Amino acid sequence: MAQSILGSSAVYKPEFPRSSAATSTISGSKLKFWEIEQTQLGFLSSCKINLPLRLKASREGLGLVQESKETKPNLISKSNDSFSEMRNRFLSFKKDKYLENLECYQELAQAQAPKFLVISCADSRVCPSYILGFQPGEAFVVRNVANLVPPFENGPCETNAALEFSVNDLQVENILVTGHSCCGGIRALMSMDDDDKNSSFIKNWVKVGKAAKSTTKANASNLSFDQQCKHCEKESINNSLLNLLTYPWLESRVAEGLLSLHGGYYDFVDCTYEKWTLDYQKNSQRQESVGYAIKNREFWS
Repeated sequence: MAQSILGSSAVYKPEFPRSSAATSTISGSKLKFWEIEQTQLGFLSSCKINLPLRLKASREGLGLVQESKETKPNLISKSNDSFSEMRNRFLSFKKDKYLENLECYQELAQAQAPKFLVISCADSRVCPSYILGFQPGEAFVVRNVANLVPPFENGPCETNAALEFSVNDLQVENILVTGHSCCGGIRALMSMDDDDKNSSFIKNWVKVGKAAKSTTKANASNLSFDQQCKHCEKESINNSLLNLLTYPWLESRVAEGLLSLHGGYYDFVDCTYEKWTLDYQKNSQRQESVGYAIKNREFWS
């Protein structure tokens, strides 16, 4: 499969249209618009797995954990007593959430039926369950540096092991690759020389996103380095969505309409979130050289 890149970048104005009247497509630097379709992330869609426990766990999962009443995050202090604070948090969780919803947690102990696989960055500032409100049992989460998905031909790693389990065994209905602002992994990628032979674990990992870096350099060379990094943060998400389609068993479920692929971008500087969906049906009707279509683009602020 050609490694075309979906549209996402900061060099286009508007960067992500806030109107629900457009979708976009990019191959290299070419941008086109398609009619948008209704967003279908599947938060409230019914579980298709015919297991009573999993059905019940999925049905009741949304109410497992009550919304926190705190107005300011209670961060662990930088002291030698950090685990004391962690202990207090755990005991509060057990008393106020686990024991208050004991039946639900016991059912989840028997089986899980998440509707989402979330691939997120390991950055401590972007916990997807905290930001997007996932409750226990709703999302299977894998986190790595720069939220990258390597292509199938790269061989085994923990990220595609999570892909295999969540898609083939848990039969998730949605995969959400979610990136974020000020990503150190993407900055490392953009700072690397193309012929860098450094054996650093980080550099060997982030080079998975080299196609996104190449597109960024081609389309955003007139921007500052910081702006290029932001461009690449979004371009890399789309490169990962395309890499997902290189897994045969995953692409077959997308083709059958059993699985949807989504991109998301969290800007923690101004607390906004952008979401879009890969339009597989339109892509399958077009030449690969033209690029890939996306739909259901939204801006949450």
